[in-house]
Amino acid sequence: MLALLIPVLITIGFLIGIRLMQSPETALWGNRLGAFCMALAVGFTFWVIGVVDSFIWIYILSGAVLGIILAQQVKMIQMPQTVALFNGFGGGASALVAGTAIAVEGGTELWVFWFTAALALGIGTLTFSGSIVAALKLQGMVSQKPVFIKGHFLILRLLLLAGIVLIIGLFFLQAPIYQILIICVFAIYGLLMAFRVGGADMPVIISFLNAFSGVAAAVSGLAVGNFLLAGIGSLVGVAGMILTQLMCRAMNRNLPAVLGGFKTGAAPEKQKPDHAASKTAAAEETDSAEELAFTGSSAPALLREAEKIIIVPGYGMALAQAQQQVKSLIDALERDGKEVKLAIHPVAGRMPGHMNVLLAEVGVDYDKLYEMDAINPEFSETDVVLVVGASDVINPAATTAEGTPIYGMPILHASEAKAIIICNRGLGSAYSGVKNELYEQENAITLFGDAAQTVPELMDDYQDSTSKF
Repeated sequence: MLALLIPVLITIGFLIGIRLMQSPETALWGNRLGAFCMALAVGFTFWVIGVVDSFIWIYILSGAVLGIILAQQVKMIQMPQTVALFNGFGGGASALVAGTAIAVEGGTELWVFWFTAALALGIGTLTFSGSIVAALKLQGMVSQKPVFIKGHFLILRLLLLAGIVLIIGLFFLQAPIYQILIICVFAIYGLLMAFRVGGADMPVIISFLNAFSGVAAAVSGLAVGNFLLAGIGSLVGVAGMILTQLMCRAMNRNLPAVLGGFKTGAAPEKQKPDHAASKTAAAEETDSAEELAFTGSSAPALLREAEKIIIVPGYGMALAQAQQQVKSLIDALERDGKEVKLAIHPVAGRMPGHMNVLLAEVGVDYDKLYEMDAINPEFSETDVVLVVGASDVINPAATTAEGTPIYGMPILHASEAKAIIICNRGLGSAYSGVKNELYEQENAITLFGDAAQTVPELMDDYQDSTSKF
């Protein structure tokens, strides 16, 4: 009876944890509850299989201590790549479980076992290799731009077909070579799939690989007869796929097109940005910055006269670690009786919810954060929009530049405000490689430089200007 009740309670605990994580105010407790339930699930599993007194607990304890130590070293800006690594380790663990099950249960003729074990081996390997590439891209250790090779989509299709054939072949022949080939084929597929995803699409790939880590766990649970693992893995897989669809919808993306192998729409060469224009912009950046810098003198006056202000934070703010400076500016503006809101695009960070966490970390109230659909109608009635390290998510070219990576992507309507102050490093074209038309608007003021410096300077100038009136 106890063996049936405990898995049910653990599953309910996971569901409650996910429910709590839907609100920023309760997300911390939801995460803690999920971790506690996972610890219970691990302990229960080893109790069921009779290894409570086994030497294996030393390895578990060592891994837990190592995980805690490493997690303490992770900065908030590094959270997306950390999540990508977690996804990869989850997939890798499922692949190891499946591979071990095949080695131990190799004499069985049950087709369900062979199918689920081979499928878990393939999906787990794909998740591991793809997640490692995603983490390296987010860390900046490999190019964050899409990487294509000749015949990329054809190769992906052939690899997927080969993987399916090998999974079926393992059931009939049950030869070790098939296991090795499954690992190789799906590892290469994961690498090629992740390499062709650009930085702008990272929220999609992270969500997708999160879902796949759950699917791999669920299938491996079926292979070894652990229904608690199968159930919890299914929960993670479903939640991850829902989040992936939400990210695709927020970016107006087609998931097969993002992942590759089932390309729809324009060919890759038609989606490439205008590199010539990008190089010209980069070459002129220094001159343009000097030419436009004088317009920054009117930025403090705009803030002083404004009654309603919307701040648009982006990944550049996260890179500059300028969230504390943004919080200080918000406090200064609100002390002067101004209405301040923050517009959060779903993919403003490299991971869903990343920007919300960064801002919450420095004490920005949750009720000041507004999602895109809620805040967009207010831009036309806003006196000043302050952009801090955002580019693609406010680029009007998303509605006009056909054939570019951001075409059709829903954006924040910052261009509709009465005045726009842009705190970015320069005239660069962000992850998409598409020139930002917002810079050319007559009501836009540019303050070039690191946001950790330009935002405090703007606040000091603002406070100096208000003290004179």
